[in-house]
Amino acid sequence: MKSLRVFNRQRSRAIHRPLLLQIARHLIDNVLAWRDYEIAVHLIGPVEMARLHGKFLQCPGSTDVITFDYGEKKDARRGEIFISVADAEFQARKFGCTWQEEITRYVIHGILHLAGFDDTRPALRRAMKRRENKLLKDLSRLFVLRKLAPGKNVRG
Repeated sequence: MKSLRVFNRQRSRAIHRPLLLQIARHLIDNVLAWRDYEIAVHLIGPVEMARLHGKFLQCPGSTDVITFDYGEKKDARRGEIFISVADAEFQARKFGCTWQEEITRYVIHGILHLAGFDDTRPALRRAMKRRENKLLKDLSRLFVLRKLAPGKNVRG
């Protein structure tokens, strides 16, 4: 089964969901060549992210991305990726990139977690970051990431 869905549950930014879906599907189908997966990507606000972060990771406050891996078999990827759009905007300003690049990075990051990458120790984190950077660079060549913003802010 191949199932990939993107849900926009936040209101701070308008996001071109079909393009984000296309980017994620390219990564999964063409780069990683997964045959069996069921993945949901949830774009959420910082309040909902803080609730998830506290409840499941016992950490106060919001964070950028959380991945829940439900896969029981290595060849069948199942999971949910939660992305805080507000945190992506903040991090983008901090690192001098666009929020669209940062959202794409978080999708990559979540999918790498579902692929078995771990970032809990420094050496593992560096390896994951190298892979993440390469994938972001490759995807940036294939897709115009700025088009993830279909227009102006939804609010203000």
